[in-house]
Amino acid sequence: MALSKNTIKFIKALHLKKFRQKYNKFIAEGEKIVGELLLQDDYAVQEVYALAEWVEKNTSRGNFFSSPVHVVNEQDLKLISQFSTPNKVVAVVDKPAPRPQPDFGNDWSLYLDGLQDPGNVGTILRIADWFAIPRVVAGPGTVDLYNAKVLQATMGAFLRVNWIEMSLETVHTAYPQVPVWSAEMGGKDIFSLPIPAAGVLIIGNEGQGVSAAAQALVNQQVAIAAPVGSGAESLNAGVATGILCAAIRRQV
Repeated sequence: MALSKNTIKFIKALHLKKFRQKYNKFIAEGEKIVGELLLQDDYAVQEVYALAEWVEKNTSRGNFFSSPVHVVNEQDLKLISQFSTPNKVVAVVDKPAPRPQPDFGNDWSLYLDGLQDPGNVGTILRIADWFAIPRVVAGPGTVDLYNAKVLQATMGAFLRVNWIEMSLETVHTAYPQVPVWSAEMGGKDIFSLPIPAAGVLIIGNEGQGVSAAAQALVNQQVAIAAPVGSGAESLNAGVATGILCAAIRRQV
């Protein structure tokens, strides 16, 4: 059955952050992410729009289809997709209710200080998932978690890592005893430092680095020392975060 104009209009509105905020919903796309969403309970999947081949492939998966599923043709799927090449299935999902403020003193957190690149942000969520970093805090100016490119880059990690939108000042005021580290080119080699049981690691903006407001709260600047012979000027935010998290977890 072809989708109605109103349905198409509503789903396409969710491509934009202001409408995701207005309706408190977002779009998830692709077999992996939608598949994981349908098997968890934290995010309520309201509607699924999929090609017949995807529905047929998944009909034997127990309670997989507890959400309404609409079989659509490729033309309609392309109309509602956020990508030039749709990936068989699109879901409309409720944003979860805000969680209570976590205990920042019980483990490490990553703080994104105005990161704008969706690929970097999604990759950092995957890194947090891999290294069992329980939360990623998005500071002011950081790209929206529910941006299509961010969600795709997470490969489902957003379902397991707590995403919190909060300023570093708020975190520091509530937990002044928790050390705050920032990733800086001129910082101390992180592999030479003892690692506290808990802390906040700031990852700065791709072009501007760590903001002055965040830097004012930093206890320790850390870096990844390049070996003799290295010709690279820098690492991108995602790659650097992965190495820094490996260093943080090396004593676990």
